[in-house]
Order: sequence, then C-alpha cells, then structure tokens
Amino acid sequence: MQDDRLPTKMWLQAGLALCSGRGISAMVLQSGDPHTGVVLVKIATLDGKCRLLTQQRDIDGNLTWMDALPSDATPDEADADAYIGRARQRDPDLWIVEIEDRSGANPFDSDH
Repeated sequence: MQDDRLPTKMWLQAGLALCSGRGISAMVLQSGDPHTGVVLVKIATLDGKCRLLTQQRDIDGNLTWMDALPSDATPDEADADAYIGRARQRDPDLWIVEIEDRSGANPFDSDH
C-alpha cells in the first residue's frame, strides 16, 4: 500500500512558513522522524495558560487534532510541559512545536 501523504518534516515546514507569513510565533522544540513523526503542538496564550494538541488521523487518513490534556479547563504551561516531558520519553520520533498566540487558535488546523 502506497502512502501519498507528505512527510511530516515537509508538512511542518509548510505550516511554519504559513505561521511566519501570518505573524504567528512558531518554533520547533524537538525534531522527530522526518517521514512519519507525530506532531504535538503547544499553543501558549501568553497568560501562563495554553492548549496542548496531538495529531491523529481519522479513519479516512485525514489529519485531525485532539486535546492532549482535558479541554474543559485551560491547562497551565507547567502541566503541558510535564506532559511533553513524558511524551518525549515514550516517543523519541515525536515533533514538538510551540506556538505563541493569545487567541489559542491552532494555525495547523485546516479550518484556520
């Protein structure tokens, strides 16, 4: 079976370029597997709170995002950083990206 999806590194570089063009601060904190690494996105809202999103594919192979921490309460950055530390230990091929955006919007979501 052939996989026609873009390699993670290429997809992420395009997303980071879009962020730059929109004036959104985005940086890669950890580079993962260039072809198939999963992306974890921390969106700092610059008030000590954040969103932490993990990448997943739906049954049709489309990229979707899911809250890595409970979405009913905005997590503190310390909680997100602790989660990221644990995730790094489990998956050395993980990409970690940090965004700074007061609105908390995910710039990698196709709806934005």
